[in-house]
Amino acid sequence: MNNPYDFKVEKNSALPLDPRTKILLTLTISSVLIAGGHGGIMNIARLCLASIPFVCFLWDRRFCAALIYPATYIILFVGEIALLPHMHGILGNLCLSVVAIFSHMLPGFIMGYFLISSTTVSEFVASMERMHIPQQIIIPVSVMFRFFPTVGEETAAINDAMRMRGIMFGNPMKMLEYRLVPMLMCSVKIGEELSAAALTRGLGSPVKRTNICEIGFGIPDIFAVLICALGFAAFLLTRMTI
Repeated sequence: MNNPYDFKVEKNSALPLDPRTKILLTLTISSVLIAGGHGGIMNIARLCLASIPFVCFLWDRRFCAALIYPATYIILFVGEIALLPHMHGILGNLCLSVVAIFSHMLPGFIMGYFLISSTTVSEFVASMERMHIPQQIIIPVSVMFRFFPTVGEETAAINDAMRMRGIMFGNPMKMLEYRLVPMLMCSVKIGEELSAAALTRGLGSPVKRTNICEIGFGIPDIFAVLICALGFAAFLLTRMTI
C-alpha cells in the first residue's frame, strides 16, 4: 500500500541548481558585466558569464529562449567591440551608448528572469530561511516571485479578450486605455491576493515554519560558484591594472 504522504514536490525547472546559487549567479553577472569594462581578459569573462543564461535555458529545455538570447547578445557584443568604435558624431555616440548599456545589462536581466521563472515560492522561502534572512525581506520578495508571472498571465488574458472583441490596432489612446486600465486594476487585486496568501501560509508567523522542498548544493552548484569566483577575479584583476 502506497504511503499517502509519500509524494514529490513539483519543480519549475529541470536544472539542478539551488536557489541560492541562482541568486549568486544573477548578482555576479549583473555586477561584473555592468561595472566591468571591455578589452583584454574582461572580454573573455564577459562572454563566459553571458553564456550562463544560455546554458541554463538549454539545460531546462527552453530552446526558443536558448536561441533568441545568444543571437541578441552576440549582435550587441560584436557591435560594441567591432563596429561602433568606428562611428563618429552624435549618432555614433548615441548608438554606442545604447548598445553598450544593453550589452552589459541584458545577461543580468535574462538571468533574473530565469531565476524568477524557474524557482518556486517554496524553494525561495526555504533557501532564504536557511540563510537567516529576516521575514521583512522574505515576504515582499516571495510575493514578487508570483506577482510578475501572474501579471504576465493577466496581460495575455487581456490581449485575448481584446482580440475576441475585434479591438486590435486603432486609436493609440484608446488602445492604451483598453490595456492600461484593466492591467492596473488586475495588478492591485493580484498584489492584495498574493499578500493575503503569503500571510495565510504563515510567512509572518514568529514560529519557525516547516518546508517540504528539497534544496541543497550539488556538483552543478560548485561549478557555478567557481565561475562566479573567476568572474570576480577577472574583474578585480582588470581594476588593479588600470
